Order: sequence, then structure tokens, then C-alpha cells
Amino acid sequence: MSDFLDSPEEPAPAAPTTDGSLRHAHAKGEPRFPDGPKADPAGSHFERRIRSFQPRRSRVTTGQADALQRLWPKWGLDIDGQRTIDLAELFGSDLPVVLEIGFGMGEATAQMAAEDPETGILAVDVHTPGQGNLLNLADRNGLSNIRVGNGDAIILLREMLPPESLNGLRVYFPDPWPKKRHHKRRLIQPEFLSLVATRLRPGALVHCATDWEPYAEQMLEVLSAHPDFENTQPDGGYAPRPDFRPLTRFEGQGLDKGHVVNDLLFRRVQHLVHHPDQQSSGA
Repeated sequence: MSDFLDSPEEPAPAAPTTDGSLRHAHAKGEPRFPDGPKADPAGSHFERRIRSFQPRRSRVTTGQADALQRLWPKWGLDIDGQRTIDLAELFGSDLPVVLEIGFGMGEATAQMAAEDPETGILAVDVHTPGQGNLLNLADRNGLSNIRVGNGDAIILLREMLPPESLNGLRVYFPDPWPKKRHHKRRLIQPEFLSLVATRLRPGALVHCATDWEPYAEQMLEVLSAHPDFENTQPDGGYAPRPDFRPLTRFEGQGLDKGHVVNDLLFRRVQHLVHHPDQQSSGA
């Protein structure tokens, strides 16, 4: 997804908008948000693998653009893969941090942050309007426990987060890639879970939700088979929607149409290390 605008070589003067803020024309090749998220933060530093997300271009409102410009230096993170993040430094406090991959327009993320101010949410997406909207919501509601990541969550997990640094992972309504030939693009795969396991503290929750039943079945199968995770449900099935996950407008519309939404709650297990010199109690 490009964050550049085609416009005349010479920038036009700033023009007032209906809400009183200023909108600037940009020279060709000039970043759309000079102090905001980069168009491709990781550049060509990492291999071009199959991506689980599809970047989208859509209109950025004046309010979203203003939030990106004002708040990105304070609450934004470009996922460039070039450094290891100190989460305590990023959040300005030693909050337990959960990673949310894909947050849409950010309404549910903001609500969860408001209802649980003692948990930091590192929310990652590649949708620029959503990034601006979430920053705007955080600013308006005084939510200092949100940070917005821009870029590929795989690079964030693999290159930028220390081992056992996260207290949870949330993946709500990821792209289901319904066509069979595209199933390899689905995020919840064994390799992804193995990477996630190294970054989660023992006992951390992986919470997934989807309204695409075939994808829910795959998620349940893959998570159940992975040795680093255990289902929180005694029957080994889906979980009721927990109170902390808000019912989104999109989800409500789907439920009205008869869609089935499945939640999955799995816990990161701590494997017991067996020492050769230890004898069992029955020896």
C-alpha cells in the first residue's frame, strides 16, 4: 500500500478544511504524513514471503490525518525490523502487554483499552484510515494504554519483540481467504503459532474470533494440535464470547444475517523440564 499522493511538483498553500484544520497539497513523491506511519517501514530488508494480509487503499478523513500527524510520534510504531523493542519504554510504564493483530477501524480496541486500563494494547494493522481513527479515539478518550503498530506483525514478532514479552495475543476476524488456493495465506498456521509461543509468557492467552466457520475449524484443529497451547475449554471446543471482547457493529450485522461467530481461547503452556538426575517418585 502506497502512502504517496500524486500532486503538482510545487506544493500549494495550506487550505482550511470544514473542521478548521489545515490540509496541505503534497509534491509528487512526498510522504502523505511526514511525521506519521511510513508506507513500507521494513522496506526490502526481509524476504518477500506469502502475506496473510491484503493492504487496502481508502480515503483518510481530515480527522484521521490530523491524528496521524499529531499522535504518531507519540503513540505510533513503524515495524521496520531493525531494533528490539522495550515494551516498558514504549508504553511508558510496566504494563502487561497484549498484541492485537488487525483492528479494523479500532472501535473495539479502544473500548477494550478503556475497560482495562491496566493492560497495554499493541495494536497492529496496515490500514491507514484505521490507524488514524484508533489514534483519534485514544486521544479523545484519554487512553494512554494503546500503541499503534504499522506494518507486518510477523516481522514485529520475529525481529522486534523479546522472548516471553507478551501477555496475550488477539486475532479478531482475520481475512479468511476463503478460496482453497489461498488457504496458505491464512494467519493461524503451525509456523505462526510456533513463533508466537516464543514471545508469549507462560499462561498467556491466545484469543481468536471468526465468523467464517471453515476457518474456525482450521483454527481449532491447528491450535489443538500445537504442543505449546492448550484449550481453556474442558470439552476442547469453542469458547463463549468473553466479556472483554466487545460485540462490534460488523459482527452484529453478521449475527443478524444468521452468521455464526466462534471464539477460541487457548493458553500458552509451560513445559516441565526433566533433568536426567531427577528420579520419579515411584523409583
